[in-house]
Amino acid sequence: MLRREFLAVRNRLTADDVREAAAALSERALELPELARARTVAAYVSVGSEPGTPALLDALRARGVHVLLPALLPDNDLDWGAYAGEGSLTRIQHGGKMALFEPAGERLGPDAVTAADVVLLPGLAVDARGMRLGRGGGSYDRVLARLERAGAHPALVVLLYDYEVVQHVPEEAHDRPVHAVVTPSGVRRFRADS
Repeated sequence: MLRREFLAVRNRLTADDVREAAAALSERALELPELARARTVAAYVSVGSEPGTPALLDALRARGVHVLLPALLPDNDLDWGAYAGEGSLTRIQHGGKMALFEPAGERLGPDAVTAADVVLLPGLAVDARGMRLGRGGGSYDRVLARLERAGAHPALVVLLYDYEVVQHVPEEAHDRPVHAVVTPSGVRRFRADS
């Protein structure tokens, strides 16, 4: 129910709203010290009315950052590939799910994310504790579990609209808090070790 509410608000955004928010979001994210010193960033390509990532991906690549993008596997886990510019993406329709833009090149395997200095996570909301509400498919829960098993400790940053930072979201035993949220108006941190 909560997911549907957040998605309904996003679906009312105009293309101009999404574009303006994306420009501000990119600017705020690029100010993060974690991204300034990152050599490898795992990110994603926004679709529809999600907070926009294309300008951010291009800016990171222009800085010389190795950008990894996910490719959805049949079991909802994620494989990874390198981002080499907009022309390196292919639009993939995954059954009844939304079409995604994924890297067209070589697949690096699900464990490639463990080399990331920063993982940019999609979401629908984040609460005052840093708990993220995803879309419910579990793909990024698997990513976070994989990072934990590997002993990898990248900065975990969720990209959202301002109104998606809320007081509380439901939490399950496998959920892990993020270190920060970036919105068009700024950055909020959740843990002292971020």
